[in-house]
Amino acid sequence: MSILSDVLATIFARQTRKALPPPPSARSTEGLIQDLLSTSGEISGMTAAAHILDRFGKLDDAGKIAFFDHLAGDLGISPDQVRAAIDAFEADPNPANYARFLAAAEPARQELARRLNRVPGATPQLVAMRADLLRLIPRKDARARIDLDFQHLFTSWFNRGFLVLRPISWESPAAILEKIIAYEAVHAIDSWDDLRRRVEPEDRRCFAFFHPAMPDEPLIFVEVALTRGIPGSVQKLLAEDRAPLSAEEADTAVFYSISNCQAGLAGISFGNSLIKQVSEDLKSELPDITTFVTLSPIPTLTKWMKEEGIDPASLDDEALRATTARFLLTAKRGDGMPFDPVSRFHLGNGAHVHAVHVGADTSDKGMAESAGAMVNYRYDPETFAENHERFAGDKEVVASKEVRALLRAKAAA
Repeated sequence: MSILSDVLATIFARQTRKALPPPPSARSTEGLIQDLLSTSGEISGMTAAAHILDRFGKLDDAGKIAFFDHLAGDLGISPDQVRAAIDAFEADPNPANYARFLAAAEPARQELARRLNRVPGATPQLVAMRADLLRLIPRKDARARIDLDFQHLFTSWFNRGFLVLRPISWESPAAILEKIIAYEAVHAIDSWDDLRRRVEPEDRRCFAFFHPAMPDEPLIFVEVALTRGIPGSVQKLLAEDRAPLSAEEADTAVFYSISNCQAGLAGISFGNSLIKQVSEDLKSELPDITTFVTLSPIPTLTKWMKEEGIDPASLDDEALRATTARFLLTAKRGDGMPFDPVSRFHLGNGAHVHAVHVGADTSDKGMAESAGAMVNYRYDPETFAENHERFAGDKEVVASKEVRALLRAKAAA
C-alpha cells in the first residue's frame, strides 16, 4: 500500500503542477518562500514551490542575483540562536537539546531546497540554479557561502547509492547520443560518424552515470578503448582507419575521456565511483583484461612551462618527456596539491603516474595545452587504496620507476 500511495501521490503531484493556480499577483517571490517554509499542507506547499521554481527560471541575471541575495541574507543562521542552543546542549546533552542545536545550526535555505525538491522535475531545476550561482557569484564573495548548502544537499542526493550506471551504445536513444556529443569535454566528437566509431566497435565502450530524478541527463561519462598493451597516442587510438580488435583479445582497458556533464554538479565527485564500477564490470565480462589505465591530457603543462621560463618549442622529445615528468611529480599549488587538475583527480582516486608520452596529442588543443604530451595514470586494484591514503595524507605523488627515472635524468642534466 505504501508503494501504491507513493505512485498515486506522484501522479497527482504532476497533474497538480500542470494545472497550478496562479499565485496572487501581489505576492512576491520572497513571500512565496515564506509561505513554503511555514506551510505544512502538501498541496499548498507544492503550489508555492512550483511557482518559486518557475519564476526563478524566467529571471534575468540581475533577478537571479537578487534571489541569491535573499538566500544569503534572510535564510541563513542566527549566531545568537546557535550559541544559545550549544550552551543548552553543553549544560544538558539530552536529545531535545541536541535537536534544538541541529535546527539552529541549519540555515533555512537548506530546508527551502528540500521543499522545492518535492515538486516533480525540480531536481534538474535546482541543479541549474546552482549552475547560475556558480556563474554569477564570485567564489570569494561572502554570498558564495550558500553554495556550501547546495553542496551539502547534492552530496546526499547524488551519492553513489542513487546513481545508475548505463552503457551507451549506438543503439542508445538519439537524445542521449546527442548529449554525449555535446558534453564531450576532452576529445571533441566531430560528427555522428565519429561518435559511431567510439561506441559501436567491439573494442570500444562508453558508460554513464544517471540519476533517477534526471533519467535523460547523463551526469558523467567515460569512453573506454580495449587494447593490447598501453597506448601512447590518442590520434592512433581514435584513427578512422584503425582495425578494430576483438574484445576477447584485449588485455588493457584505456579510459581515454572522462566528461562531467552538469555545471550545477561541479565538485560533486562521481569519477572515482565511475572508474571503479566500470573496471569491475569489464573485468567480470572480460577476465583477460588485467590492466586499467588512462590516456590523459595535461591541460596546464605549457602554462606552467611558460611560468618557469621554459619555451616548449625549444625542447626535443627526451627533454619534453623529462620536463613533463618534473611537472607531474613536483609542480604544486600553494596548498601542496599538484598544479594539474587532471593529476589531482586521478591521484586522489588512487591511481599512480605510470608513463609519459610525447607526440601523443597532436591536435591544436593538445599542442597548445601540453606541447603534445600525455600521461597514463594506472589504476591497480592492489595498490589504489594505499596510493589514495599516501596522496590524501601526505600529498605524495606516486609514480612508476620509469617516470621517476625521467625526473632523475632531468636533475642529472
